[in-house]
Amino acid sequence: QVQLVESGGGSVQGGGSLRLSCAASRLTYSKYCMGWFRQAPGKEREGVATFDSDGSTHYADSVKGRFTVSKDNAKNTLYLRMTSLKPEETAMYYCEAETSTVVPCSRRRRHTDFGYWGRGTQVTVSS
Repeated sequence: QVQLVESGGGSVQGGGSLRLSCAASRLTYSKYCMGWFRQAPGKEREGVATFDSDGSTHYADSVKGRFTVSKDNAKNTLYLRMTSLKPEETAMYYCEAETSTVVPCSRRRRHTDFGYWGRGTQVTVSS
């Protein structure tokens, strides 16, 4: 079973940057979809970015131009580089993965589109 462990969260001032990491174990499939989601207290989990095994990426409109998702295949680790962070982006950030190819990665935008997720890493942005 795929296991995901996030790290890299922390506290930053508005305008600052962070890089989150997601170490994936047992993700031995040649095709998969991975994504970053976030959930603030009292709000639904929302998609931030996805990464397809073919290298293509997708971003939520709110983070385009500021966030970059990438993957180091040798380390089997997914990253999310976040810049120009805003206080309203304070949330728990989750890494998620799906190995089914029935639905293309580009169409996987919701938490329910993924079958595996980690425990999350907290990001706090102060004003």
